[in-house]
Amino acid sequence: MRAPVPNVGPDKYSSKKITRLNIDIQNGGAANRVTVSTGRETRTIDMNPGELQTMALAVRDAVSMVAPPIASKLKLKWPNDLLLDAAKLAGILIEAESVGGSTVTVAGIGVNCAHHPHETGYPATALAAHGVAATPGELLGELSGAMVTRLAQWDRGAGFAAIRAEWLSQAAGIGGDIVVRLPDRELAGKFESLDQMGRLMLRLPAGQLEAIAAGEVFPAQVSPAQVSP
Repeated sequence: MRAPVPNVGPDKYSSKKITRLNIDIQNGGAANRVTVSTGRETRTIDMNPGELQTMALAVRDAVSMVAPPIASKLKLKWPNDLLLDAAKLAGILIEAESVGGSTVTVAGIGVNCAHHPHETGYPATALAAHGVAATPGELLGELSGAMVTRLAQWDRGAGFAAIRAEWLSQAAGIGGDIVVRLPDRELAGKFESLDQMGRLMLRLPAGQLEAIAAGEVFPAQVSPAQVSP
């Protein structure tokens, strides 16, 4: 189940009526400035604390509701992926547009229902590969409710403490060695935690702690060079 992520203005979508798995969120309050490269262009987005973690929890909730037997096998991969048995099941792509002084963040959410890519550096999977016959419509119905519930809990960042605690309890790789690929460099270290902005806290080999706002994360045993950009 895939949905394109178009460039849209703030009136085209409503977070209370979710269609095609595209959700827009008006930003306000303290924000975390993140640079996102999409392959077509690079944009700087002002993101409230925990937006990605909130969306990821909503996707996990939806998958758990359509497939209860696999719920215990789901894990969250920073910043925006859902894993099933350590393989990527779903991901979130963020784009944004500034209109009239406001920033609209659009999240395109893709979940592998029936099929998944096989020749990837990072393993992928699909619900069907685990015996789950869920349709995109069924998943969308659950995601619509889950997203509204999680956005209300998050409350534009005011409720991020609870979101952060739950995300960490379901996180893959906490305390483990990872490699973070950034646009201009790669960093290796231990995935220590998330900070109060939702940034990954990476403990470098020399002991210093580095906050990562955006990047691609791989287990240390998976070389980023194996995975195409």
